[in-house]
Amino acid sequence: MTEQQHEHVRVAVIGSGFGGLGAAVRLRREGITDFVVLERADSVGGTWRDNSYPGCACDVPSHLYSFSFAPNPDWPRTFSGQEHIRAYLEHVTDTFGLRPHVRLNHEVLMMRWDGDASRWEIETSQGSLTADVVVSATGPLSDPKTPDVPGLAGFPGKVFHSARWDHDYDLTGKRVAMIGTGASAIQIVPAIQPKVSALTLFQRTPPWVMPRVDRRISGAERWLHRQLPFTGTARRGLLWGIRELQVQAFTKRPGELGLVERLAKANMNKAVKDPELRAKLTPSYRIGCKRILLSSTYYPALAQPNVDVVASGLSEVRGSTLVAADGTETEADVIIFGTGFHVTDMPIAERVVGADGITLAEAWKDGMESLRGATAAGFPNWMTIIGPNTGLGNSSMILMIESQLNYMADYMRQLDVLGEGSVLSARPSAVHAWNRRVQERMKRTVWNTGGCTSWYLDASGRNTTIWPGTTTEFRSATRSVDLAEYEVTRAARHRPLAPVGAAAPAGEADGGGAKDAEAVA
Repeated sequence: MTEQQHEHVRVAVIGSGFGGLGAAVRLRREGITDFVVLERADSVGGTWRDNSYPGCACDVPSHLYSFSFAPNPDWPRTFSGQEHIRAYLEHVTDTFGLRPHVRLNHEVLMMRWDGDASRWEIETSQGSLTADVVVSATGPLSDPKTPDVPGLAGFPGKVFHSARWDHDYDLTGKRVAMIGTGASAIQIVPAIQPKVSALTLFQRTPPWVMPRVDRRISGAERWLHRQLPFTGTARRGLLWGIRELQVQAFTKRPGELGLVERLAKANMNKAVKDPELRAKLTPSYRIGCKRILLSSTYYPALAQPNVDVVASGLSEVRGSTLVAADGTETEADVIIFGTGFHVTDMPIAERVVGADGITLAEAWKDGMESLRGATAAGFPNWMTIIGPNTGLGNSSMILMIESQLNYMADYMRQLDVLGEGSVLSARPSAVHAWNRRVQERMKRTVWNTGGCTSWYLDASGRNTTIWPGTTTEFRSATRSVDLAEYEVTRAARHRPLAPVGAAAPAGEADGGGAKDAEAVA
């Protein structure tokens, strides 16, 4: 590729969900307008565009699940539905003038680092371009995971994933098999139960479910938030503070979650009177080990006469007969997979080729690993939003995204200070030091000690998904870029630059990164 053949931009943002749109807003606020947002779909919205199944809603309160720089005083409910969140993201796109930067129907097919030109070559479904910096904001909940079930190809009925809902297909009167009991399934089951003739839920592991205390936000409240914006800010702050106080029970003292378990059991017992069904629905692991789900309608739906719970996963399909691992057989017209996403093995990693000619997937074959959840060794001028160990188990991911946007903004400032053609590449020693500290803290958390297997863990059983601390700690750790954690080069001759503040040998400079990693302790 040559500069004459292809468009060149300062920054290419991949994805237009909360992470991608947030990055775009922050770039504009930093005075950077030479950027594009590459989106593979025909509209913005990310996971809130893709997941449109019946009952789809957020399990984080509305005023906390929105950008601090774009408050919405008109949220209609305390927990917003998918359509309201998607409309909010469209509103953000328009309000901050992002439309001219967004390239819809531009799926990224490959990104390769060109070491000679010190830029990224990006191939999309609509052509090629180059960029000095790539911000990958594809998100961990973007590519559905469907299990490879023997005989599935021969199923004569309808099959789809919850994140690819077929709205043209009428479920009325159908025999439906719901595979999985995650956050999507507990919303889908109550929404479709009244219209189907039979609903069979295949459950490998029962979730812990707490009531979802949702209500309509009154007109008076919305008026108050519009007229006195600080009241909305205070509401957000209260919601945030409560969740910050809960973190230690998840990260340091899982035994304190026993009370929450008793409340969850009481919630189930109130709705489910059948002792056999109760036994199937009672988890055997510590609450919080898997994501705690919120619903006030899930248990009542399971207690209805047209619903059957199979306490086993789907193992085989024989024509229209579904066979569970325990041998239970069920006839179905429709199979709906609520089986989650490729989180620890994100497909985008196969499409990123770094400085050493290997893909990000190859670099992460033994587990995802990044510096401060943002940058990876061997991938210069490349960042990710919602990277490894940035997920949360009890609060809003928007808080983590905004912290990463702070880091991105300072990353761009550092490149500007260093001069045109400068390149930042995370030092392997700094990446490893950061991740050693994160994994050490992870050992005592409920996600690692609670006795469950969850999507937080990768194939080797390592938790590369969750952040083992408060959002305040993460914000502090990502406030600014420490150049001692990076190798700095220039495009012209790739001549290393001395770390800011010292002309120390590489080992000593790396030590600064290791020392700073203590911030997560």
